[in-house]
Amino acid sequence: MASVTSLSDSVHQRLAAALSAALPQAGSADPLLRRSDRADFQANGILALAKKEKANPRELATQVVSQVESGELIKDVEVSGPGFLNITLTDRAITQNLAARYADDTGRLGVPLAQQPGTTVIDYAQPNVAKEMHVGHLRSAVIGDAVVQLLEFTGEHVVRRHHIGDWGTQFGMLIQYLEEHPHELDHKADEVSGEEAMSNLDRLYKAARKVFDADEEFKTRARRRVVDLQAGDPQTLAMWQKFVDESKIYFFSVFEKLDMEIRDADIVGESGYNDMLAETCRLLEESGVAVRSEGALCVFFDDIKGPDGNPVPLIVQKSDGGYGYAATDLSAIRDRVFTIKANTLLYVVDARQSLHFKMVFETARRAGWLNDDVEAVQLAFGTVLGKDGKPFKTREGETVRLVDLLDEAIDRASAVVREKAQDLSEAEIAERGTQVGIGAVKYADLSTSANRDYKFDLEQMVSLNGDTSVYLQYAYARIQSILRKAGASRPAAHPGLELHEAERALGLHADSFAATVAEAASEYAPHKLAAYLFQLASLYTTFYDKCPVLKAETQEQIENRLFLCDVTARTLHRGMELLGIRTPERL
Repeated sequence: MASVTSLSDSVHQRLAAALSAALPQAGSADPLLRRSDRADFQANGILALAKKEKANPRELATQVVSQVESGELIKDVEVSGPGFLNITLTDRAITQNLAARYADDTGRLGVPLAQQPGTTVIDYAQPNVAKEMHVGHLRSAVIGDAVVQLLEFTGEHVVRRHHIGDWGTQFGMLIQYLEEHPHELDHKADEVSGEEAMSNLDRLYKAARKVFDADEEFKTRARRRVVDLQAGDPQTLAMWQKFVDESKIYFFSVFEKLDMEIRDADIVGESGYNDMLAETCRLLEESGVAVRSEGALCVFFDDIKGPDGNPVPLIVQKSDGGYGYAATDLSAIRDRVFTIKANTLLYVVDARQSLHFKMVFETARRAGWLNDDVEAVQLAFGTVLGKDGKPFKTREGETVRLVDLLDEAIDRASAVVREKAQDLSEAEIAERGTQVGIGAVKYADLSTSANRDYKFDLEQMVSLNGDTSVYLQYAYARIQSILRKAGASRPAAHPGLELHEAERALGLHADSFAATVAEAASEYAPHKLAAYLFQLASLYTTFYDKCPVLKAETQEQIENRLFLCDVTARTLHRGMELLGIRTPERL
């Protein structure tokens, strides 16, 4: 089905035409249309245009009003204040427009696809091999997944990349430690779960790190083992591969709990660029972008300074010949630009790494790998805080394991579902508890602008009151309950009916779904979609309180209100799906 022109776009077109007719010499002018609490829309563009053309704004506004085509779309336009226009739409236009969205059998609700989609590589959800995922991994995964859904829904070709930490000094350290302490690997992979295997690996990693930091001779042997790994020594590679495989099983189990799809083909870790590192360094050095300094290959910047105010170089290759993160990240850029042919490189990475990425991107620009046709963007995110406003830790001061946090969210949500459940079995309560709990964690993250810190408060997250996913899920489930109780009455649009104020507000907001999705996708801002959905659920609550649905005065009114309910439900369902959150039919 073709996309549906939104009411705001239709009004915008009418006003722009009226502006051009009233002031032909001004050419095309933007009426600056926005939603208003004084009417359906307000146009503010006349003030700036009148100033530019040295005209009286109220007189110009009056001229524009005389040129506006009313009829089935616009009911009334009035001049307000120094030259604003207040626009009221007809009830018929609101209902007809929603009916067109409702008729879209593709499930897109009339939302158009981008006219010129590109290719975006999005780098997100980057756990480390042989280390358990902790609360710090939550935001990259949740934000990244929502941005993937938004971009794909608008028609963008999205290539997912999970740049896992699977290479470098820590693996030489871990392999050497196990070589010298074989008895500590006391489990068989097929006898334990991915979580237990990872817990063992995490324990071994910490033990190896302790020896590495205390014993210089062990440190030397571990670094020699890194050289063996990079050179492709079969025994070393086999042990490394075992760590990677066990870690992936664990990663998949955590992402499954997060209700996220992570495909093996999309996991291209640091090791994936190993064969490119030497060439990356050669290209940078030969072009003069990087220079040798005390044996290391560095890129210097006059305008990039560290916290102490001094210039900070980007070290691409260490003086001992080893490669740092910069070499890997620059090689990844080359691969994504020249092999994948991406237009946009998007990195969902902690704000604390902003300086590193600023230097990497600038280096790639100097090398000509990034240009006007290819941009790199860091979608930097803030920190997850505890209720005390400090970085989220356990009572013992340890970093919180992600699986523990998710399990607690599911437990809390299951208790809420059990308290409200009237006709759900234990299995259904467990299923809904998982959907509500994981949804609560995701929504708390996604309803906050990515660059801001947020407080992790499970009690608030699973509350039925306030800006929570549970509130949205409950609104959706309540609509499904009404539709089930409707009996022979079916949702049907009746454009001839006069609408209640609450019906108008709900209908106008539902109509702006497409614009919100487009904005959230283009700005990589899932929080804008979350805010839209919360307002939609709030407007539905007002509608539900003020407009009886099944006990409306006439059969036509019952059907039209059921239609408004169903449009709202479909919009909630699709919007929540784009955020990676389930909407249970019953709660």
